[in-house]
Amino acid sequence: MIETGGSGRLWVLSGRHSSYALYVTDRDELLHLHWGPRIAVEDAEALAAEPGPPERPFESPLDGREEYPVEGGPRFVRPALSVHAGGVRGTEWRFSSGTVLDPGTGQELRLRFHDPLHHLDITLHYRMRDDGDVIERWTTLTHTGNAGQEPVELLRADSAAWSLPARDRWRLSHLHGRWAAESRLARTELTPGEKVIGSRRGHTSHHHLPWIALDGGEATEESGEVHSGALAWSGAWRIAVQRLADGAVQAVGGVGHDDAGQLLLAPGESFTTPVFAGLWTDGGFGAASRAWHAWQLARVVPGADRSRPVLYNSWEATEFEVSEEQQRSLAQLAATMGVELFVVDDGWFGARTSDRAGLGDWTANPDRFPHGLKPLADEVHALGMQFGIWVEPEMVNPDSDLYRAHPDWVQHHPGRARAAFRNQLVLNLARPEVRAYLWERLDTLLSGAPVDYVKWDFNRSFSDAGWPGDAYPRRLWIDHVRGLYELLERLRAAHPQVAFESCSGGGGRIDLGILGRTDQVWTSDNTDPLDRLAIQHGFSQLHPARVMAAWVTDSPNAMGNARVSSLRFRFVSAMAGVLGVGGDLTRWSEAELAEARDWVALYKRVRPVVQHGELYRLRPPEGDGLSAVQYVRGEETVVLAWIQAQHYGDAQPPLRLRGLDPAATYRDLETGEVHRGAVLAHRGLRTGLGGDLDAAVFHLRRN
Repeated sequence: MIETGGSGRLWVLSGRHSSYALYVTDRDELLHLHWGPRIAVEDAEALAAEPGPPERPFESPLDGREEYPVEGGPRFVRPALSVHAGGVRGTEWRFSSGTVLDPGTGQELRLRFHDPLHHLDITLHYRMRDDGDVIERWTTLTHTGNAGQEPVELLRADSAAWSLPARDRWRLSHLHGRWAAESRLARTELTPGEKVIGSRRGHTSHHHLPWIALDGGEATEESGEVHSGALAWSGAWRIAVQRLADGAVQAVGGVGHDDAGQLLLAPGESFTTPVFAGLWTDGGFGAASRAWHAWQLARVVPGADRSRPVLYNSWEATEFEVSEEQQRSLAQLAATMGVELFVVDDGWFGARTSDRAGLGDWTANPDRFPHGLKPLADEVHALGMQFGIWVEPEMVNPDSDLYRAHPDWVQHHPGRARAAFRNQLVLNLARPEVRAYLWERLDTLLSGAPVDYVKWDFNRSFSDAGWPGDAYPRRLWIDHVRGLYELLERLRAAHPQVAFESCSGGGGRIDLGILGRTDQVWTSDNTDPLDRLAIQHGFSQLHPARVMAAWVTDSPNAMGNARVSSLRFRFVSAMAGVLGVGGDLTRWSEAELAEARDWVALYKRVRPVVQHGELYRLRPPEGDGLSAVQYVRGEETVVLAWIQAQHYGDAQPPLRLRGLDPAATYRDLETGEVHRGAVLAHRGLRTGLGGDLDAAVFHLRRN
């Protein structure tokens, strides 16, 4: 719902529990008023009538209060917008109009401003639906000048700025990590100054996810005010959080990692930023996560109402030693285990016998698959499974037919060495001829065999992001990602039966932008079941279990921990998301295969609750004690619990469950034991876990 007040210059957007308010002053200053509990228009008008901050030397009354701070005029905070044209940097706003649209999927507020010197229109977009509390914000910049006028250079064009009131303290939560250790949660005091997170690698990166949460230091998993934001962009990005001298906080974020230039807008051209979404809740970090999950499943992830199948991926069993007969044998074992999707990973195409050759040549290796992929795909289908393949379309090996034919298609700088990191170079998807080639190759691939799933990998960061001969080569950073989106959207439209998974050496490209074009993401190359608990805990702060791929692999794990764990612990760890298996099944004993079959069957029974239910983090994976997550959907609830190590023979504390009816009773579908809802909520569920690396699954249904 969007309400207008203040003589048409004030707006209040309201969702289920929260409101967002802003207004334009008679000096055409767009000021932020409120982001928090629901308020009426009259409340917002009262806020607008309050006097501004007192004037102080060296301070700007706009700083921290302006809805979208720009470079130019009396402003000293980090700008969300910086432009250059005709030797003049910065902008001066003139308010043009405020329009409320109802396109059918939710009302949208558009506030349009104009800079007459640069002939630049700035439109701020806001959308907040009645059934939730996520507010989506983005910005459109349009050069309105006549043909022949000078282009406007966008040095920085963020999607949104978020303003928070002064508090005694602020605490910042964000996700950090590295390859094989992604999505780890950090909570730190936000001291005066600025905290910047982002990626200068051309993809979202393993090092930070584009998400922040801010609270006053008192919020818990179950209570307290939390403001959070997430950026829908799969390339280089930046979010800067500033705590100002008066205690107010402002966060800006968008594409690109610096202010060195992004795009040139010629007369008549526009640039629309990706969405930077925000959410307020007073139910703590758990309520914030559940609201984010519900919004993504309803509004972002394609086909999210469909459950994702149990998959088997052959990489850890074969690596590059791929053959049709060997894949057939693995498929037969996977089928007896109850697997629903069989995936041939790297090594099926071109001259791909190692990571030194073949990338870019997307045709089946004739020695390994003399009749192409179709015979294997048909046999996999005959076994009752779907068929999937691995690709890495944005990359090329110097030792490939594609590179020999088109060495200029890669990102590079003239006169500089081409750094073949991981023995591969990055194709420039900003070039239309590159996208046309990839479309033809991938469309032919998906048309020539009954492929149901594509694992789309991206195993190398940008390092030589040049584009010789282009008039403004820096646009590559944005246009590569827009080219990726275009290619994925075109392939999905042409092959609607094919599901896509985003992978980037594990969790290097996970964000709302890629999730709007794929069905799931590969969370991390680290499949150690204990390490995964912390990775999955951080991932769940923003993203739902329905998109989180997790595998059971061999023990000890390939990550080098030398940790031996049971199939029980490995399966229960991986059952927290979209279950997959990635071990060498030819080395598993009959007893292990039989046990795995039972775990897969159990997962299928709990899958509707895990993938589509509401998530409650009961105990975080801290220290070496008990951790657990709970999923609730309708009359059913599922609890996954793990213990790293038991000490002194102590019993583990009961798990106090959430989201249940205290007046009802709940029956354990495996044991038949009946529990009272009030007891589960206040005393808790006894897990019986003990020893080292123990785990359990509890599946309860309301009587």
